[in-house]
Amino acid sequence: ECVVRGLPAGLGAPVFDRLEADLAKAIMSIPATKGFEIGSGFSGSRMLGSEHNDLFQLQNVTTSNGESKTVVRTITNNSGGVQGGITNGEDIVIRAAFKPTSTIRKAQKTVTRDLQPTTLEGKGRHDPCVVPRAVPIVEAMVAL
Repeated sequence: ECVVRGLPAGLGAPVFDRLEADLAKAIMSIPATKGFEIGSGFSGSRMLGSEHNDLFQLQNVTTSNGESKTVVRTITNNSGGVQGGITNGEDIVIRAAFKPTSTIRKAQKTVTRDLQPTTLEGKGRHDPCVVPRAVPIVEAMVAL
């Protein structure tokens, strides 16, 4: 999970430059990525609109210089900080899923270019899991 905090409301666009589309493209461009979610993601598809809608409310906050002001916030963040392609001022919450590494030490059947059966087995040192390396890469891609 990657969370972006402190973005103002209003970044992105409702059609061609939707923020969630740009984020999805960036994350899905990372090798081994097989899934992308923002906010409630796939679990949101099993919710009713009345359950999923992020209701707005007024909230009094104190600024860093001690002033009090009223801001618009959502009670929940099912949208993951993006509504209609535009940031709403809440945290942007995304998740990415990665496939297992392809190079493994277990022999696997395949075929050659000449359509001949053969067996491949990974040799040498390889990462057993891409996730530890994926964390800073996801953060960097989201920051772009």
